[in-house]
Amino acid sequence: MKSSTINSPLVIGIDSSTSATKAIVVNDRGDTVATGRAPIDLLTPGMHRYEHDPVQWWESTRIAIRDAVAQLADSDKKRIRALSISHQRETFACVDADGEALRPAILWLDSRAGEQILRYGSDEIHRLSGKPADTTPAIYKMAWLKEHEPETLEQATYVVDVHAYLTYQLTGRWVSSTGSADTLNLFDIAAQTWSDELLEIAGVRRDQLPELAHPGEVIAPLAPELADEWELDEVDIVAGLGDGQAAGLGTAATEEGIAYLNVGTSIVSGIHADEYRFGRQYRTLVAGIPGWYVLESVQNSGSVLGNWFRKEFGNPALEGAPDPELEREAAAVRAGSEGLLTLPYWNAVQSPYWNPFARGAVVGYGSSHTRAHAYRSLLEGMAFELALNLEGMAEGAHTTIRELRAVGGGSRSDLWRQILCDVTGIDIVQSTIDEVSAQGAAVLAMVATGRFDSVGEAAQAMAHLGQRTIPNPQAQARYDAWKPVHRKLYPAIEEICHDIQRVSKELGDL
Repeated sequence: MKSSTINSPLVIGIDSSTSATKAIVVNDRGDTVATGRAPIDLLTPGMHRYEHDPVQWWESTRIAIRDAVAQLADSDKKRIRALSISHQRETFACVDADGEALRPAILWLDSRAGEQILRYGSDEIHRLSGKPADTTPAIYKMAWLKEHEPETLEQATYVVDVHAYLTYQLTGRWVSSTGSADTLNLFDIAAQTWSDELLEIAGVRRDQLPELAHPGEVIAPLAPELADEWELDEVDIVAGLGDGQAAGLGTAATEEGIAYLNVGTSIVSGIHADEYRFGRQYRTLVAGIPGWYVLESVQNSGSVLGNWFRKEFGNPALEGAPDPELEREAAAVRAGSEGLLTLPYWNAVQSPYWNPFARGAVVGYGSSHTRAHAYRSLLEGMAFELALNLEGMAEGAHTTIRELRAVGGGSRSDLWRQILCDVTGIDIVQSTIDEVSAQGAAVLAMVATGRFDSVGEAAQAMAHLGQRTIPNPQAQARYDAWKPVHRKLYPAIEEICHDIQRVSKELGDL
């Protein structure tokens, strides 16, 4: 842990994610001076269904803050001035007037609403909300509730995202951020307010939705009983934003031509744009910079696929953990894996095709291919997809992407990071901050203290960047030759993917 600057205010950044809530206490240099963490149980009540008990959102947040603050001297506790929230996006809960959940919350990665996506998804909804029809937005899962559990929506006093739920627990007010509620897919995003057309599809009334604040806006003071519990003076609760946009602030990917890249369970990349735009290769979100937007690609293929391969075909003793021997073997394989091409749609596809029924494929096997070829081809397949998505985002933002600010466990692999760099042809700079989404929330909180004049200034001052990876010209040239071949794979098997879905359903395999 780094020591704080004596004259700096301190702020708390929260990230309530799918698996845990993390709290960090940060100074104006972006140094983390204390941390706390508490787990959240993932509930899986059925195939393709993922849920949370919303009570754990608050319990984990309370524990994480308590543990972080407990590490501080009494004098430092009194320097904490603001708290802001980042969180898992698209997840929502139906609650009564007292905040009690009527059923478990439905998560962003839940994919039960495939039929609703096909029924309601349209170009008009994409234009209005900024988001192509996909498994993650809450609107389609709300439509599923409307059809399968109508009493839940009818009886709910509030339908809220994680931000609004935590804000209620912290302040007693049901308030979300426009940079959070936007991801529910109920927004007219250009107007940054609720859309009657989208609410009708979801089966949700306006009076069931929380109030809205802009990212960085002070919502209310922390409830006095919580301030007393944590031995704090008055602390402002500041409107935050979704974890992806927060990562953009935490890495200071706020300048033209700089994008953030999270190589985690999924691969998420994004770039800021100064006006609303929409396109097939990205989704559009409200940014933490006032009046700006984030163009973001999401690939449901990330470290989850590497973990899967290592678990099924790697050293059994490692149980899917990183395998140095396999990495060395794959690194010795020439770029392009000698013609073995992988379409990494094990978990459907989001950007750029947005097909919940897409399937993975491996093409080009020959007798000389080995386990190392297969592993490298899997990593290369994800990199080919990223390159395609970055091109679409750059076109949408009317810019050239010249640098990727990388976070996430996958970015720590030298092999994978170099493959991503060589395939995209873009420099990758690693962030040295572990909890980068919480760091982005801390940026907003610090601006609210008056320490900085703008979000961009705060992000630049508080970012911590490390190693730079640059493209290898020989590998990049080989990948440039394989790119157009790889891009023919999905169009060639799209119809087959739907046939697999149809037959699987007929045979009761789904």
